[in-house]
Amino acid sequence: VANEIAREDFAEATIGGSSAYSGILKQLFQTSYFRVNTVANAKAVELCGALKNVVALGAGFCDGLGYGNNTKAAVIRIGLIEMARVIELVTGSFPLEILVESCGVADLI
Repeated sequence: VANEIAREDFAEATIGGSSAYSGILKQLFQTSYFRVNTVANAKAVELCGALKNVVALGAGFCDGLGYGNNTKAAVIRIGLIEMARVIELVTGSFPLEILVESCGVADLI
């Protein structure tokens, strides 16, 4: 990501936290080529960002083991469902919009 930002290729990030805190960070870092999205539920953003890496490992294992695209798609789909379940269990809710932020499915694509 750093190399892409240095080349001024479009990139994005998600910051979780209070609007005052995340608003300051957004003002500091957002440019015409680096978009910063803010979400109030910081714990959900952190969990989503960490858990999607586990799903990405599973997808990579599918490639490495020579499984097809359908298997990899199933691993990703089931992984996203499990991510939502864990986040809901830990935080008490799971706002669907977090899943489609850069900390979630956008980073898996």
